[in-house]
Amino acid sequence: MSESLSLTGIGPPSDTKDQKSKSYAVNVQQETMSLNANGSPPYDPHAHRILEHPTTNSETLIHLLKGSLGTGILAMPKAFYNSGLLVGTVGTILIGFLCTYCLHVLVRSQYLLCKKHRVPILSYPDSMKYALQDGPAFLKFGVPLSAIIVDGFLIVYQLGICCVYIMFIGTSIKQVLEIHIEPMNERYYMLMMLIPLVAINLIRNLKVLAPFSQGANIITFVGLAIVLWYIFVDLPPISSRTLIGEPRNYTLFVGTTLFALEAVGVVLALENNMKTPASFGGTTGVLNIGMTIITIMYVGMGFFGYVKYGEIVEGSVTLNLPNGDM
Repeated sequence: MSESLSLTGIGPPSDTKDQKSKSYAVNVQQETMSLNANGSPPYDPHAHRILEHPTTNSETLIHLLKGSLGTGILAMPKAFYNSGLLVGTVGTILIGFLCTYCLHVLVRSQYLLCKKHRVPILSYPDSMKYALQDGPAFLKFGVPLSAIIVDGFLIVYQLGICCVYIMFIGTSIKQVLEIHIEPMNERYYMLMMLIPLVAINLIRNLKVLAPFSQGANIITFVGLAIVLWYIFVDLPPISSRTLIGEPRNYTLFVGTTLFALEAVGVVLALENNMKTPASFGGTTGVLNIGMTIITIMYVGMGFFGYVKYGEIVEGSVTLNLPNGDM
Protein backbone atom coordinates (compact mmCIF):
# COMPACT_ATOMS: atom_id res chain seq x y z
CA MET A 1 0.00 0.00 0.00
CA SER A 2 1.04 3.55 -0.59
CA GLU A 3 3.89 4.88 1.50
CA SER A 4 4.12 1.89 3.80
CA LEU A 5 7.81 1.29 3.01
CA SER A 6 10.52 0.67 5.57
CA LEU A 7 11.89 3.74 7.36
CA THR A 8 14.82 1.94 8.95
CA GLY A 9 18.23 3.55 9.06
CA ILE A 10 21.76 2.27 8.62
CA GLY A 11 24.44 2.46 11.29
CA PRO A 12 27.81 4.16 10.82
CA PRO A 13 30.52 2.11 9.10
CA SER A 14 33.43 0.40 10.79
CA ASP A 15 37.04 0.77 9.70
CA THR A 16 37.67 -2.97 9.63
CA LYS A 17 39.01 -4.48 6.44
CA ASP A 18 36.08 -6.90 6.25
CA GLN A 19 33.48 -4.14 6.26
CA LYS A 20 35.44 -1.99 3.85
CA SER A 21 35.24 -4.83 1.34
CA LYS A 22 31.45 -4.53 1.42
CA SER A 23 31.35 -0.86 0.51
CA TYR A 24 29.93 0.01 -2.87
CA ALA A 25 31.40 2.42 -5.37
CA VAL A 26 29.13 5.37 -5.97
CA ASN A 27 29.23 8.07 -8.59
CA VAL A 28 29.14 11.20 -6.46
CA GLN A 29 29.34 14.70 -7.87
CA GLN A 30 32.15 16.31 -5.92
CA GLU A 31 31.58 19.89 -4.80
CA THR A 32 34.24 22.57 -5.20
CA MET A 33 35.41 23.03 -1.63
CA SER A 34 38.68 23.75 0.08
CA LEU A 35 40.51 21.00 1.90
CA ASN A 36 40.01 20.52 5.61
CA ALA A 37 42.46 21.95 8.09
CA ASN A 38 44.42 18.67 8.16
CA GLY A 39 44.67 18.60 4.36
CA SER A 40 42.10 15.83 3.87
CA PRO A 41 39.25 16.15 1.33
CA PRO A 42 35.75 17.07 2.56
CA TYR A 43 33.70 14.27 4.12
CA ASP A 44 31.32 12.67 1.62
CA PRO A 45 28.46 10.76 3.34
CA HIS A 46 27.59 8.85 0.16
CA ALA A 47 31.07 7.36 -0.08
CA HIS A 48 30.97 6.10 3.53
CA ARG A 49 27.68 4.23 3.41
CA ILE A 50 27.79 0.46 3.85
CA LEU A 51 24.68 -1.27 2.51
CA GLU A 52 24.00 -4.99 2.66
CA HIS A 53 21.39 -4.89 -0.13
CA PRO A 54 21.46 -1.54 -1.97
CA THR A 55 18.72 -0.75 -4.46
CA THR A 56 19.35 0.28 -8.06
CA ASN A 57 17.96 3.42 -9.67
CA SER A 58 15.16 1.48 -11.35
CA GLU A 59 14.19 -0.27 -8.10
CA THR A 60 14.13 3.09 -6.30
CA LEU A 61 11.91 4.52 -9.05
CA ILE A 62 9.56 1.55 -8.63
CA HIS A 63 9.31 2.22 -4.89
CA LEU A 64 8.80 5.95 -5.46
CA LEU A 65 5.94 5.30 -7.88
CA LYS A 66 4.39 2.87 -5.41
CA GLY A 67 4.85 5.34 -2.56
CA SER A 68 3.10 8.19 -4.39
CA LEU A 69 0.68 6.46 -6.74
CA GLY A 70 -2.24 5.19 -4.73
CA THR A 71 -6.00 5.45 -4.53
CA GLY A 72 -5.69 9.22 -4.24
CA ILE A 73 -5.56 9.34 -8.04
CA LEU A 74 -9.15 8.05 -8.14
CA ALA A 75 -10.24 11.16 -6.22
CA MET A 76 -8.67 13.57 -8.74
CA PRO A 77 -11.84 13.89 -10.90
CA LYS A 78 -13.68 15.10 -7.78
CA ALA A 79 -10.78 17.49 -7.09
CA PHE A 80 -11.11 18.90 -10.62
CA TYR A 81 -14.86 19.28 -10.05
CA ASN A 82 -14.00 21.54 -7.10
CA SER A 83 -11.48 23.59 -9.08
CA GLY A 84 -12.50 23.51 -12.73
CA LEU A 85 -10.51 22.15 -15.66
CA LEU A 86 -8.11 25.08 -16.09
CA VAL A 87 -7.45 25.75 -12.40
CA GLY A 88 -7.20 22.01 -11.72
CA THR A 89 -4.62 21.41 -14.46
CA VAL A 90 -2.42 24.39 -13.56
CA GLY A 91 -2.91 23.83 -9.82
CA THR A 92 -1.96 20.15 -9.94
CA ILE A 93 1.22 20.93 -11.89
CA LEU A 94 2.15 23.67 -9.41
CA ILE A 95 1.45 21.43 -6.40
CA GLY A 96 3.49 18.65 -8.01
CA PHE A 97 6.37 21.09 -8.54
CA LEU A 98 6.10 22.33 -4.95
CA CYS A 99 6.07 18.79 -3.52
CA THR A 100 9.08 17.83 -5.62
CA TYR A 101 11.00 20.95 -4.58
CA CYS A 102 10.28 20.31 -0.89
CA LEU A 103 11.49 16.71 -1.22
CA HIS A 104 14.70 17.99 -2.84
CA VAL A 105 15.17 20.38 0.09
CA LEU A 106 14.65 17.53 2.57
CA VAL A 107 17.18 15.23 0.89
CA ARG A 108 19.70 18.02 0.39
CA SER A 109 19.39 19.18 4.00
CA GLN A 110 20.02 15.66 5.28
CA TYR A 111 23.10 15.37 3.06
CA LEU A 112 24.54 18.65 4.38
CA LEU A 113 23.89 17.62 7.98
CA CYS A 114 25.58 14.26 7.37
CA LYS A 115 28.57 16.05 5.87
CA LYS A 116 28.82 18.53 8.74
CA HIS A 117 28.57 15.89 11.47
CA ARG A 118 30.62 13.32 9.51
CA VAL A 119 28.08 10.50 9.58
CA PRO A 120 27.02 8.45 6.53
CA ILE A 121 23.31 8.57 7.20
CA LEU A 122 20.68 10.21 9.41
CA SER A 123 17.14 9.09 10.21
CA TYR A 124 14.18 11.48 10.23
CA PRO A 125 14.38 12.12 14.01
CA ASP A 126 18.16 12.60 13.94
CA SER A 127 17.89 14.98 10.97
CA MET A 128 15.39 17.06 12.92
CA LYS A 129 17.56 17.03 16.04
CA TYR A 130 20.74 18.15 14.27
CA ALA A 131 18.85 20.75 12.23
CA LEU A 132 17.51 22.33 15.43
CA GLN A 133 20.91 22.14 17.10
CA ASP A 134 22.59 23.91 14.18
CA GLY A 135 19.73 26.33 13.57
CA PRO A 136 18.64 29.57 15.23
CA ALA A 137 19.07 29.78 18.98
CA PHE A 138 15.38 30.33 19.67
CA LEU A 139 14.61 26.85 18.20
CA LYS A 140 17.04 24.88 20.35
CA PHE A 141 14.43 24.35 23.05
CA GLY A 142 12.82 21.76 20.79
CA VAL A 143 15.88 19.50 20.54
CA PRO A 144 14.97 17.13 23.45
CA LEU A 145 11.45 16.56 22.07
CA SER A 146 12.32 16.55 18.36
CA ALA A 147 12.63 12.75 18.02
CA ILE A 148 9.32 12.11 19.79
CA ILE A 149 7.54 14.74 17.70
CA VAL A 150 8.88 13.47 14.36
CA ASP A 151 8.23 9.80 15.16
CA GLY A 152 4.75 10.65 16.45
CA PHE A 153 3.80 12.53 13.29
CA LEU A 154 5.19 9.76 11.07
CA ILE A 155 3.27 7.08 12.95
CA VAL A 156 -0.02 8.99 12.85
CA TYR A 157 0.57 9.90 9.20
CA GLN A 158 1.29 6.33 8.11
CA LEU A 159 -1.49 4.79 10.21
CA GLY A 160 -4.01 7.27 8.83
CA ILE A 161 -3.03 6.50 5.24
CA CYS A 162 -3.07 2.75 5.82
CA CYS A 163 -6.53 2.92 7.44
CA VAL A 164 -7.88 4.80 4.43
CA TYR A 165 -6.42 2.28 2.00
CA ILE A 166 -7.62 -0.77 3.93
CA MET A 167 -11.14 0.67 4.00
CA PHE A 168 -10.93 1.43 0.28
CA ILE A 169 -9.74 -2.09 -0.55
CA GLY A 170 -12.40 -3.74 1.59
CA THR A 171 -15.17 -1.61 0.11
CA SER A 172 -13.95 -2.22 -3.45
CA ILE A 173 -13.75 -6.00 -2.96
CA LYS A 174 -17.26 -5.98 -1.48
CA GLN A 175 -18.59 -3.99 -4.45
CA VAL A 176 -17.14 -6.48 -6.95
CA LEU A 177 -17.78 -9.80 -5.21
CA GLU A 178 -21.33 -9.11 -4.06
CA ILE A 179 -22.47 -9.35 -7.66
CA HIS A 180 -21.62 -13.07 -7.51
CA ILE A 181 -21.79 -14.07 -3.80
CA GLU A 182 -23.94 -13.46 -0.73
CA PRO A 183 -23.43 -9.91 0.62
CA MET A 184 -21.13 -9.51 3.65
CA ASN A 185 -20.04 -6.58 5.76
CA GLU A 186 -16.88 -4.92 4.38
CA ARG A 187 -15.19 -5.45 7.76
CA TYR A 188 -14.91 -9.16 6.96
CA TYR A 189 -13.06 -8.36 3.75
CA MET A 190 -10.70 -6.12 5.71
CA LEU A 191 -10.10 -8.95 8.17
CA MET A 192 -9.25 -11.34 5.31
CA MET A 193 -6.48 -8.97 4.26
CA LEU A 194 -4.88 -9.00 7.71
CA ILE A 195 -2.51 -11.95 7.16
CA PRO A 196 -1.11 -10.89 3.75
CA LEU A 197 -0.75 -7.28 4.92
CA VAL A 198 1.14 -8.29 8.07
CA ALA A 199 3.36 -10.62 6.01
CA ILE A 200 4.27 -7.88 3.53
CA ASN A 201 5.00 -5.37 6.31
CA LEU A 202 7.47 -7.83 7.86
CA ILE A 203 9.72 -7.31 4.81
CA ARG A 204 12.13 -4.57 5.90
CA ASN A 205 14.56 -4.94 3.00
CA LEU A 206 13.77 -2.62 0.08
CA LYS A 207 15.75 -4.86 -2.29
CA VAL A 208 13.50 -7.82 -1.46
CA LEU A 209 10.42 -5.59 -1.46
CA ALA A 210 11.10 -4.27 -5.00
CA PRO A 211 9.36 -7.18 -6.84
CA PHE A 212 6.26 -6.71 -4.67
CA SER A 213 6.22 -2.98 -5.43
CA GLN A 214 6.64 -3.73 -9.12
CA GLY A 215 3.75 -6.19 -9.02
CA ALA A 216 1.63 -3.62 -7.20
CA ASN A 217 2.50 -0.99 -9.81
CA ILE A 218 1.50 -3.32 -12.64
CA ILE A 219 -1.84 -4.07 -10.99
CA THR A 220 -2.36 -0.34 -10.39
CA PHE A 221 -1.60 0.55 -14.02
CA VAL A 222 -3.94 -2.17 -15.28
CA GLY A 223 -6.70 -0.95 -12.98
CA LEU A 224 -6.21 2.66 -14.06
CA ALA A 225 -6.25 1.59 -17.72
CA ILE A 226 -9.63 -0.10 -17.17
CA VAL A 227 -11.00 3.02 -15.48
CA LEU A 228 -9.71 5.23 -18.31
CA TRP A 229 -11.29 2.90 -20.88
CA TYR A 230 -14.70 3.53 -19.30
CA ILE A 231 -13.94 7.26 -19.11
CA PHE A 232 -13.06 7.61 -22.79
CA VAL A 233 -16.16 5.76 -24.01
CA ASP A 234 -18.61 8.44 -25.23
CA LEU A 235 -16.51 11.22 -23.70
CA PRO A 236 -18.44 14.52 -23.70
CA PRO A 237 -16.84 17.65 -25.21
CA ILE A 238 -14.43 19.56 -22.99
CA SER A 239 -16.49 22.72 -23.50
CA SER A 240 -19.32 21.14 -21.51
CA ARG A 241 -17.35 21.46 -18.25
CA THR A 242 -16.37 24.45 -16.14
CA LEU A 243 -12.87 25.83 -16.65
CA ILE A 244 -12.75 27.81 -13.40
CA GLY A 245 -14.60 26.50 -10.36
CA GLU A 246 -15.90 28.35 -7.34
CA PRO A 247 -13.08 29.79 -5.18
CA ARG A 248 -14.72 28.52 -1.99
CA ASN A 249 -14.04 24.94 -3.18
CA TYR A 250 -10.34 25.48 -3.94
CA THR A 251 -9.30 24.32 -0.47
CA LEU A 252 -10.92 20.94 -1.14
CA PHE A 253 -8.98 20.71 -4.41
CA VAL A 254 -5.66 21.56 -2.74
CA GLY A 255 -6.25 19.14 0.14
CA THR A 256 -7.18 16.25 -2.15
CA THR A 257 -4.24 16.87 -4.50
CA LEU A 258 -1.70 17.20 -1.67
CA PHE A 259 -2.94 13.96 -0.10
CA ALA A 260 -2.65 12.19 -3.43
CA LEU A 261 0.81 13.49 -4.43
CA GLU A 262 2.80 13.71 -1.21
CA ALA A 263 5.46 11.06 -0.51
CA VAL A 264 7.46 12.65 2.30
CA GLY A 265 7.12 9.54 4.47
CA VAL A 266 9.30 7.39 2.20
CA VAL A 267 11.67 9.67 0.31
CA LEU A 268 14.57 9.60 2.80
CA ALA A 269 14.30 5.83 3.22
CA LEU A 270 14.53 5.41 -0.56
CA GLU A 271 17.54 7.69 -0.95
CA ASN A 272 19.31 6.17 2.05
CA ASN A 273 19.10 2.67 0.58
CA MET A 274 20.33 3.48 -2.94
CA LYS A 275 23.49 2.07 -4.44
CA THR A 276 24.08 5.42 -6.18
CA PRO A 277 22.36 8.00 -3.93
CA ALA A 278 23.74 10.90 -6.00
CA SER A 279 21.39 9.76 -8.78
CA PHE A 280 18.32 10.44 -6.64
CA GLY A 281 18.43 14.21 -7.13
CA GLY A 282 19.48 16.24 -10.14
CA THR A 283 17.56 17.39 -13.19
CA THR A 284 17.20 13.88 -14.60
CA GLY A 285 17.37 12.09 -11.25
CA VAL A 286 15.04 9.44 -9.91
CA LEU A 287 12.98 11.94 -7.90
CA ASN A 288 12.26 14.28 -10.82
CA ILE A 289 11.48 11.43 -13.21
CA GLY A 290 9.13 9.74 -10.75
CA MET A 291 7.28 12.90 -9.72
CA THR A 292 6.91 14.00 -13.36
CA ILE A 293 5.29 10.67 -14.28
CA ILE A 294 3.01 10.83 -11.24
CA THR A 295 1.95 14.45 -11.83
CA ILE A 296 1.11 13.76 -15.48
CA MET A 297 -0.99 10.74 -14.50
CA TYR A 298 -2.86 12.71 -11.83
CA VAL A 299 -3.59 15.57 -14.22
CA GLY A 300 -4.85 13.16 -16.89
CA MET A 301 -7.10 11.21 -14.53
CA GLY A 302 -8.54 14.34 -12.94
CA PHE A 303 -9.07 16.16 -16.23
CA PHE A 304 -10.77 13.42 -18.22
CA GLY A 305 -12.59 11.96 -15.21
CA TYR A 306 -14.27 15.31 -14.61
CA VAL A 307 -14.99 15.77 -18.32
CA LYS A 308 -16.71 12.38 -18.35
CA TYR A 309 -18.85 12.58 -15.22
CA GLY A 310 -19.09 16.30 -14.48
CA GLU A 311 -21.25 17.22 -11.49
CA ILE A 312 -22.17 13.61 -10.69
CA VAL A 313 -18.56 12.51 -10.15
CA GLU A 314 -18.07 10.62 -6.88
CA GLY A 315 -15.27 10.88 -4.31
CA SER A 316 -13.70 7.85 -6.00
CA VAL A 317 -14.30 7.70 -9.75
CA THR A 318 -14.70 3.91 -9.54
CA LEU A 319 -18.08 4.50 -7.89
CA ASN A 320 -19.25 6.04 -11.17
CA LEU A 321 -18.47 2.90 -13.15
CA PRO A 322 -21.45 0.73 -14.21
CA ASN A 323 -21.95 -2.16 -11.76
CA GLY A 324 -23.37 -4.46 -14.40
CA ASP A 325 -20.03 -4.70 -16.24
CA MET A 326 -18.01 -5.83 -13.21
